[in-house]
Amino acid sequence: MSEPDREPTETPTTSRDEAEAEGQWMARNWLGIAVVSILSLVILALALMQWTGLINVFAPIAETEGQQWGALVFLALVVLILGGWSWKAILS
Repeated sequence: MSEPDREPTETPTTSRDEAEAEGQWMARNWLGIAVVSILSLVILALALMQWTGLINVFAPIAETEGQQWGALVFLALVVLILGGWSWKAILS
């Protein structure tokens, strides 16, 4: 069995300003991930309703079914880019 680390990987915060800055950083990044997660679920729900024929969300801007799916794929790519950006901010 491996031994636990003898020293923490990060030092604990010692000042109030540092703790507030770290808390704001965490809140901003996790809020970004939450927004991307919610948008992902909305786009998934739209795609499923579009697939079953319940709705035609993009009918006003796209005339054919292929154009409507293209608009949905475009929105999905935007959400993926936002998700990658959010995760990059947290990992760096």
